Amino acid sequence: MNITGQDLILACSAIGAGLAVIAGIGPGIGQGIAAGHGAAAVGRNPGAKSDIMSTMLLGQAVAETTGLYGLLVAMLLLFVQPLS
Repeated sequence: MNITGQDLILACSAIGAGLAVIAGIGPGIGQGIAAGHGAAAVGRNPGAKSDIMSTMLLGQAVAETTGLYGLLVAMLLLFVQPLS
């Protein structure tokens, strides 16, 4: 088995892309927890629905950036070929 430098780079890029996509798990869990707590807060105080929802959606948008950055890194690792 003869692994060249280019093959090693491609293999490590694929492994890194897989690890970067795993970064999407955290935002998904965080957004689910935020939505659950937001729904519970609206249930306790329906009059503050607009304030609660706007704050919750802003927090979810900030949390989603982590997943998008992970996806961006994965795409760069898969489709940009270094040293070729």
